[in-house]
Amino acid sequence: MTGQPIALLLPGQGFQHVGMAVELYRREPRFAAVADEFLAALGPRGAGVRQTWLGLVDGAPADRGATAQPLLFLIGYGIGEALAARGVRPAVLIGHSVGELAAATLAGVFSPAAAARILAARCAALAAAPAGGMLAVAGAPESVLERVRAGDGCPGVALGAHNGPAQTVLAGPEPALTAAERTLCEQGLTARRVRALEPWHAPAMRRAADRFRTAVAAEVLSPPRIPIVSTRTARPVSDAEAVRPDFWADQMALPVRFWPALCTVLDGAAHTVVDAAPAGALATLARRHPSVRAGHSSVVPLLAPASREPWPVWTGAVERLAGSVPQPAP
Repeated sequence: MTGQPIALLLPGQGFQHVGMAVELYRREPRFAAVADEFLAALGPRGAGVRQTWLGLVDGAPADRGATAQPLLFLIGYGIGEALAARGVRPAVLIGHSVGELAAATLAGVFSPAAAARILAARCAALAAAPAGGMLAVAGAPESVLERVRAGDGCPGVALGAHNGPAQTVLAGPEPALTAAERTLCEQGLTARRVRALEPWHAPAMRRAADRFRTAVAAEVLSPPRIPIVSTRTARPVSDAEAVRPDFWADQMALPVRFWPALCTVLDGAAHTVVDAAPAGALATLARRHPSVRAGHSSVVPLLAPASREPWPVWTGAVERLAGSVPQPAP
C-alpha cells in the first residue's frame, strides 16, 4: 500500500491512439465487461468505435471527436471500474476534457446508461462544430495568448487547456489556428498540433455545447459520491453544480484548467497520482508539480508507452497501489 490517498487522472482529447488499453480489454475482466456494455449502449456508433479502437479499419479517423471522445471515455471509465474491482478506490477524480464525464460516471453523477446517451449526444453535437483543431505550445498561457493577440489573422483562437506552468494548448477554427501556429513559430516558440480535428474548449464550440446541453438536461443527474476536482473550475464539484446540465455541457466551449485543478489537489495534501491516460501522458505533466518533485506525492502510470509491454506495467501498478492481488488468467 502507498499509504496516501489516490488521485485518479482520466484522459481527454489528444491523448488517444488506436489500440490503447487493448491488453486490458483482453485480460482484465471488469474492464472488458464495461467496454462491451458501453459500446453496445452506443448503438450503431459503437460498432465503428470498436473497429477503430481494435485497429480493424485501415486509416480509421481516431482523431475525430466522434470516435476519440467515446473511446477516451471508455478508457477512463473502464480503468476506474477495473481498479475498483481490484480494491483500488480513489479519494478524488480529475478528468481532462471528456475525462471529466468519465469522472462524473465513476462518481455516480450519471448512470452508465445515461453516460452512453450523453456521449452519443456529444458526438452528434459536433455537427455544429467548425473545422479547426488544437495546438500545444511551450509557454505560459498569458505569454502565449499575448503573442497570438499581437499577431494578425487569428480570430477565434483561444486558450484550450492549461496543462502546466509552461504548457499551453490553444484551440480555434481554421484558418485562424494555422495563422496562430505560424505567428508563434516565427517568434521562436515550439508548437505542435494536438490529435484533434475540432476546436475543443474554444468559443468556436459554443453552438455544439448548446446542442449538447439539451441532451444532458434529459438525464437524471445526482451529486457525486466520490469527490471530483473539476478541470473547468479547478475546484471540487459541488452537489448543486453536479445536477446542472450546463455545468457539464458548457465545458465543451471552456478551457481545460488541468494544472490549476491538479494544484488544488496536491497543494492541499500529498497524494498518489494515478494516471489512466495512454502512455502515461498525464503522469508526465503531474511529475512537474512541486509536491511530486519534492517526493511528497508520487505518480503511478497505468498504461505503458510503446516501448514497454503493457500487461506488466498494469499489474505492477495495481500491486503497488493495492498490494499483491491474484492475477486474472491470460
